[in-house]
Amino acid sequence: MNTTTQPLITIAIDGYSSSGKSSMARQLAKTIGYRYIDSGAMYRAVTLYAMQHNMISDDLAIDEQSLIAALPEIDIDFQVDGERQYTLLNGVNVESDIRSMAVSNRVSPVSAIPAVRHALVKMQQQMGQQKGIVMDGRDIGTTVFPDAEMKIFVTASPQTRAQRRVAELIEKGIPASYEEVLANVVHRDHIDETRAESPLRRADDAITLDNSTMTVDEQNRWLLDRYEECIAKSNR
Repeated sequence: MNTTTQPLITIAIDGYSSSGKSSMARQLAKTIGYRYIDSGAMYRAVTLYAMQHNMISDDLAIDEQSLIAALPEIDIDFQVDGERQYTLLNGVNVESDIRSMAVSNRVSPVSAIPAVRHALVKMQQQMGQQKGIVMDGRDIGTTVFPDAEMKIFVTASPQTRAQRRVAELIEKGIPASYEEVLANVVHRDHIDETRAESPLRRADDAITLDNSTMTVDEQNRWLLDRYEECIAKSNR
């Protein structure tokens, strides 16, 4: 799609874990020529850093003081290689590492630390200063870009999201148990919805998409339709 004559906008896509929001956000960005930022990958990268430096134990006890002190040393960026986008942690490709169940089981408590959220929100806002960006996460439309021109909130049943997550992990060659993944999904929902700092919630002006019974093509078409409607309003 040629967007050279269209106004650049900010697109915020929030929703539950494994709801498919990252895939649809990535596809929309590719279709309209925008930059895509996976904010969840950024929190996963911080979690991986904490794990690598023994700042989080198996029982999820976090050395918050050490992690907060290390935040200025954590550099996160994204690299596009053909059809794929990779997450870089201090210059190292950690895309596979951050998608592991070990990171999934630890990312929510790390994400709930206010200093971590403040640091990453600042980084995300800098990435989106020039607009022309599609960013997905938990608090993009409510905290990161509350003035985003287009806001979407994606949801699906926990069972559907667990099934999708298992299929995704298996496709990447990562062993996965449906029961373990479902438990992780439900646990992460609880933490995301109840944390004190920027909890997961639908922005008042967001459009809700329940994609439980939609195909990938259907949800991508739906999202592109919403973008085209938003641009049409901007051109009036």
